Amino acid sequence: MLKKIIFILLLSCIVGSSDAQQSKEDLQRKQQDLISEIEVLNRTLREIRKSKKQSIGQLELYKQKIRAREELIQNINKDIRSLDDNIYLSSLQINKLRKELDTLKAEYAKSLVFAYKNRSNYDYLNFIFSAATFNDAIKRITYLKSYRQYREQQVNNILETQQLIEDKIAQLNDNKKQKSVALQDQGKQLKVLEVDKKEQDQAVAELKTKESSLASEIKTREKQRQKMREAIASIIRREQKEAMERARVAKLREAEKLKKEKEARAAAAAAANNTAANNGNNAAPKAAEPEPVKEGVAKRTGGERTYSAFESTEEGKAQSLSFEGGRGRLPWPVDAGYVSIPFGNYKIPGTTLTGQSDGYTITLPVGSSVKSVSDGDVSSVFDLGGEQAVIVRHGKYFTTYSHLSSVNVSRGQQVRAGTVVGRAAANDDGEGEVLFMVTNEKGQSLNPQAWLKKR
Repeated sequence: MLKKIIFILLLSCIVGSSDAQQSKEDLQRKQQDLISEIEVLNRTLREIRKSKKQSIGQLELYKQKIRAREELIQNINKDIRSLDDNIYLSSLQINKLRKELDTLKAEYAKSLVFAYKNRSNYDYLNFIFSAATFNDAIKRITYLKSYRQYREQQVNNILETQQLIEDKIAQLNDNKKQKSVALQDQGKQLKVLEVDKKEQDQAVAELKTKESSLASEIKTREKQRQKMREAIASIIRREQKEAMERARVAKLREAEKLKKEKEARAAAAAAANNTAANNGNNAAPKAAEPEPVKEGVAKRTGGERTYSAFESTEEGKAQSLSFEGGRGRLPWPVDAGYVSIPFGNYKIPGTTLTGQSDGYTITLPVGSSVKSVSDGDVSSVFDLGGEQAVIVRHGKYFTTYSHLSSVNVSRGQQVRAGTVVGRAAANDDGEGEVLFMVTNEKGQSLNPQAWLKKR
């Protein structure tokens, strides 16, 4: 029974420490990622602070840094709660082991008293030779040996329990030290968070003084957004028309092919019948018609998938499936820079100004390479209000790369993931800027965050 208790305690310690270690490693890894992200944001902010002009992009950086800092503090809080749980469990286990140790010592003391009272060799021999039979004497000798082994085992159990207590106390002290360090780190991050929020408030106050110019900037961006939406919609309609025409031609060719095959089978069957008739035999059996192939539907894991006109070719299907398969793991279209305007609706804090973005506006060095995020075909290269844009079709998905100073591809060209499609142009503030968008075959803008891998 005693061995079982010790084994259970040891097993619980091992399993608990293993789970705690795994969880702690995950927390530490997450903390390091957040710290690295904050360092990159700080470095970027230091660079753009050289410019005297506050921008929407700088404000977005402050927001990202505060979000990362708050997430880091939450992560530290999780670490502290985990350490508190470990400290509590270690205390319970130490108390349980100490009670067990007291019991073991008490039992061992009783056995020592009994041994002391029966320490005489005469009593030992008398106990053996007073047996009624030889077999009974053997049993008494075996009993005495077992009793001696039991006392030795008692000593071993006491030593093992004492060692367990020492180990748990060391683990408890280590957890307390780690908690102390985590609390200090938590306090430090909370102070820095206050500084970050003050910096953001200063940026907001400065932007508020330029509300009229910001309103003009947002208005200009909205006009560009509408023009881009119209351009993309027009290109998708054109591509869809061409895809439907390709699908129609492919269908006619397939029908013609099936017709010729049917005529060939009919001719073969007729020839076989004539041969059989001439030989006086029964007519040959009619060749089986092939089962017609369903168009537009294909089996996939988890159910059926309806293919669009953009996937009328094997290449189109492959590009769509490759793009879908890369969801959340697609490479970024640029090697450097930061998202200055996120996807969706956004608001300028401290003002009544709001805007909308159909993609990611990425601020980066002027002239930086802009790359395709997946394999596809260039649907269009066009100029929109003095800036160049490239649209790449990936089956039934489209990616747009706009605000380019130069373009490296042409319409109809096949590109691979990583192919440079152009170079980033400068915005009104003199900073490089690129708008990246993801659109489906219905012209709906999709959040790039769901498609691009986390940086």
